[in-house]
Amino acid sequence: MPQTGILPDTDILRLFETGAISAPEPDPDQVQPASLDLRLGDRAYRIRASFLPGSHATVADKLERLKLHEFDLKDSAVLETGCVYLVPLQEHLALPDEIAASTNPKSSTGRLDIFTRVIADRAQGFDHIEPGYRGPLYLEISPSTFPVVVRAGSRLSQIRFRIGDAALDDAALARLHAEQTLVAATQPHIHGGGIGLSIDLEGDSNRLVGYRGKRHTGVIDVDTKAACSILDFWEPIHNRGSADLVLDPHEFYILVSREAVHVPPDHAAEMVPFDPLVGEFRVHYAGFFDPGFGHAEAGGAGARAVLEVRSHEVPFILEDGQLVGRLVYERMSAIPKRLYGSGLGSNYQAQGLKLSKHFRAD
Repeated sequence: MPQTGILPDTDILRLFETGAISAPEPDPDQVQPASLDLRLGDRAYRIRASFLPGSHATVADKLERLKLHEFDLKDSAVLETGCVYLVPLQEHLALPDEIAASTNPKSSTGRLDIFTRVIADRAQGFDHIEPGYRGPLYLEISPSTFPVVVRAGSRLSQIRFRIGDAALDDAALARLHAEQTLVAATQPHIHGGGIGLSIDLEGDSNRLVGYRGKRHTGVIDVDTKAACSILDFWEPIHNRGSADLVLDPHEFYILVSREAVHVPPDHAAEMVPFDPLVGEFRVHYAGFFDPGFGHAEAGGAGARAVLEVRSHEVPFILEDGQLVGRLVYERMSAIPKRLYGSGLGSNYQAQGLKLSKHFRAD
């Protein structure tokens, strides 16, 4: 069995072989360097409200009481904004006692402002799978800005498997940064087991700093690339002489970090999605950064972190260079066979400010 750390692609495939993951044959690109994409099943449920089963119940037990209606995903279906849906996933788990897991939205999911969380039977928290868990997985889905089209097999979330605690503390993080330059900052902010990222509001050569999602748009098919015009769904935001931005409550923004991010091949990283120390807003719904992200040998030198930002109850002013979140790093149990961006068709390697793969520049 592998040593302490995040399991790489080769060990994830071995989980299929041993029956720890029970599912149809994996899609060719479903296994990522340090994670597995999760696929929607063929039934979906509109539910009254989000819920957790608690330590003494299964998700199916609660679903019977909370579902409003059931519908088929074998062809496709539209998920409306402001509604909460629950979809059983194709992947079932029978994990060994030493393996736990955590889940997060895929990058493209977060950039569409689709709020997703994985629920397991008898769970008391979202997106966390206890060591040795045996049972089904369910995905809670709530589109917040755009209505979306999904179908059986659509992949909105991803799962990481880990043995033990491989997170780096401040001292280990400082050493790794000194050796590998994790973020391109002259004085990195390392605190609480994470390394800080700040916001870029100066903009690119056209002074573009980000995008704000429009309301009352058409639908987006989550499985179709480059099918939507940017201006039909997004309002570009430019620096007009003041490198700051007022976040309006309940609006959705795509922004970018000032610093380039680097994840060495023997580590994986995750963005802390909300940090009350830096302001009343949420940053980065989709938190996983795979080994090789921003790695020069994998074609990713200069890759910055795209940030999905949503303010809470009050307007909040962001200023250029303001700290907005933290990256935490964990050791891999082994180096993946293939790194992020190395022939995997990775959509966001070497990125700057970039919308999801669903949009084309007209």
